[in-house]
Amino acid sequence: MKDWGPNDSLKISAIWYGTKYDDFKMMPYTLEEDIWLSNMSLHQLAKVKAENARLRNAVYVTYPFAREAGTLLNDINKLLEKVDNRRARKAIIKSKEKEIKEKFADKVKDLSVYQGEILMKLINRQTGNNCFEILKEYKGSFNTRMYQTAAWVYGGNLKADYDIKNDKRDRQIEIFVREIDGNWYNNPFRR
Repeated sequence: MKDWGPNDSLKISAIWYGTKYDDFKMMPYTLEEDIWLSNMSLHQLAKVKAENARLRNAVYVTYPFAREAGTLLNDINKLLEKVDNRRARKAIIKSKEKEIKEKFADKVKDLSVYQGEILMKLINRQTGNNCFEILKEYKGSFNTRMYQTAAWVYGGNLKADYDIKNDKRDRQIEIFVREIDGNWYNNPFRR
């Protein structure tokens, strides 16, 4: 019988793999760096990789806000469907606006302009309405035009839609969102 020493075994990462709960097996795995196949020059490829990393970071930072905001806005819309009285609608909107400000005001102020653009895209994804339509519904036409002007000055657009069929950046955002959903929100093994 061989005597095993402290250097005779290696620790490796592993995952549980299987289709049924009773059928899971532990398998070793390693996480490899992404492979980029391209006919671009190294300089161009480095630029594309940097843009991709920036977009990925922005999505990871803003997606939790968009999920919560989308849920809140959808809840407000459900409440407003039942109310026909204009004053009652305004009261509901005012109370929910206070709740939204308490939850998000400090966090959203720390976002960069670029992250704000991505947040607007993700809110559109979550609610089906662009930020211009949402603000117009809740704040009125005049205030919405003022916000749109301010966004335009900083290079943004409240009317930007989320269109994964025709917009390459939106397709990339969708890939990152699905990555986040798979790793965090829809992962049955995450506690």
